[in-house]
Amino acid sequence: MVTLYLARWETRFWAWLIDIILVGLPVWALSDRLPPSWEFTVSPGLISISLSSAVFFLYWTLFEGYRGQSIGKMALKIRVTGRAGEDIGFFAATIQSFGKAFLLVPDCLIGWLAMPGSKQRLFNRISGTVVIETREAEEPEGVTYVKQEE
Repeated sequence: MVTLYLARWETRFWAWLIDIILVGLPVWALSDRLPPSWEFTVSPGLISISLSSAVFFLYWTLFEGYRGQSIGKMALKIRVTGRAGEDIGFFAATIQSFGKAFLLVPDCLIGWLAMPGSKQRLFNRISGTVVIETREAEEPEGVTYVKQEE
């Protein structure tokens, strides 16, 4: 039996914020040079289709599909897995990233209100994914670190 520790919403928020800052700042600097006519937003953030949301969608799909972690998730030691802790692959990563990139507000609200206690956004549920703490041991199995006294 495998024990998975679901990541807290606060930890997930900070990982998301790290991603927004690291990936978003360069994209926003570039998008200021492009005409705004192709952007579409339904306020207050219900739907957002823009260069930045497309870049975030690709970023999360690639990173989380390949290794289950974006840079923000790596920093905070959480990852996206299947419900049994398995790697999710690109198909599930595409589905769960879609909600986060284009429909974040309804994705989170439906998750919080319709599925309380599950710690899943709507698109986590649809894709069969959960976000867990990695809880890796400090020392890999079979390795012992010896610390010299100073």
